[in-house]
Amino acid sequence: MNDSTSTEFALGLVREPDSLYVRVSGDFDYDTCDELVDVVTENLTGDGTPPRGVRLDFGGLTYIDSSGLSALLLVHRRVSALGATLYLDNRPDFLERMLHITNVLDHLTGPPSAPRAGRPAD
Repeated sequence: MNDSTSTEFALGLVREPDSLYVRVSGDFDYDTCDELVDVVTENLTGDGTPPRGVRLDFGGLTYIDSSGLSALLLVHRRVSALGATLYLDNRPDFLERMLHITNVLDHLTGPPSAPRAGRPAD
């Protein structure tokens, strides 16, 4: 039997005036988590006005480890610091379970905090 599911990490990005869309595919782990954090951070302030919403699409996600979860928490912190909302779309069952077991789903997808001036938080 041939498993055609690709585990190679890839990001697809679309930036609109009010939104940032990032499609996450493959294994999101220790070796790849910095790439997502860097891409989101660069696009939060790169063109002046930060987006009001950041949508991470996990439809192509094949695996996530604790480093990936930590990266999601950092992305949330940076998105929220600018007053934007983070959305986690098309979550596979294994990601859904991890978010519930670690009790961070509501934190990651809750309303943004008050925006702060300057660069995203570290």
